[in-house]
Amino acid sequence: MIGVVGEALVDLEVGSDARHPVAHPGGSPMNVAVTLGRLGTETAFLGRLSADAFGRLLRTHLAESDVDLRWIVDAAEPTSLAIVSVAPDGSAAYAFHTEGTADWGWSSDELPRDPGLDAVHAGSLALALEPGGPVLERWLAGLSTGTTVSLDPNVRPALLGDRDAYRERLERWLAFASIVKVSDEDLAWIWPGEEPEALAETWIAKGRKLVVITRGGDGAQVWAGGESFAVPAAPVDMVDTVGAGDSFSGGLLDWLGRRGRLRREDLGALTAAEAREAVAFASRVAAVTCSRAGANPPRRSEL
Repeated sequence: MIGVVGEALVDLEVGSDARHPVAHPGGSPMNVAVTLGRLGTETAFLGRLSADAFGRLLRTHLAESDVDLRWIVDAAEPTSLAIVSVAPDGSAAYAFHTEGTADWGWSSDELPRDPGLDAVHAGSLALALEPGGPVLERWLAGLSTGTTVSLDPNVRPALLGDRDAYRERLERWLAFASIVKVSDEDLAWIWPGEEPEALAETWIAKGRKLVVITRGGDGAQVWAGGESFAVPAAPVDMVDTVGAGDSFSGGLLDWLGRRGRLRREDLGALTAAEAREAVAFASRVAAVTCSRAGANPPRRSEL
């Protein structure tokens, strides 16, 4: 089983008529869990979900996507909201309503001590924001001695505060992650002026097993099996990019799990050819998501 820990929120997508936004289940970690569940990988989501109407929507969305809810925390706080403005080219801009909401209040007793997971995926806001972020960080660091940790920073600058402080925290997360997937846009904000290739090579030298830098329609650059190589993006009929990166992460983890390359003892044997195939599959999954509104990843039968 793969675990995914973090936020589950509602994207209120605003199109040409702002009087009629559309509510889509969202949140980067939840989108990854939904992608994995729909692709048929046994997946559990670890999140704090409200009992309000949007929280019920999120629970239903997860369950209908075949995601295990055994570690869901019943939170007293309301659901977090993201206001998503979609441009004519399909790109999305986000504004968040997160003060006093459910996703950020983690305590150590809300997390399983020995979940028995093959891998756990994390990143985005729940890991970055107080007060729960440090709790998740300590939990992941403890798991990482025997469990593969997958990390996608999925940066949302408006909520992250001081860039230098965030960068220090990210460096700690990178130290216990075996898989790192990050966009070139995120790297440009975190390390302005730094070459992405140099950053990735440093992470590999420090023990990361698979690093993927995504570049939107320009595909991805991959470091694995002692090699670095580019993988083109899959063709797409663009509607919007909401959830595309999360679907990519889910597709990547699904491929690795199905090919016996996800557990810590197996990931080190990943070859460059296998990594190329895994990233190409992840790109196909992301392309389907881009072809329809909101974070709506495909089921395996749709591929």
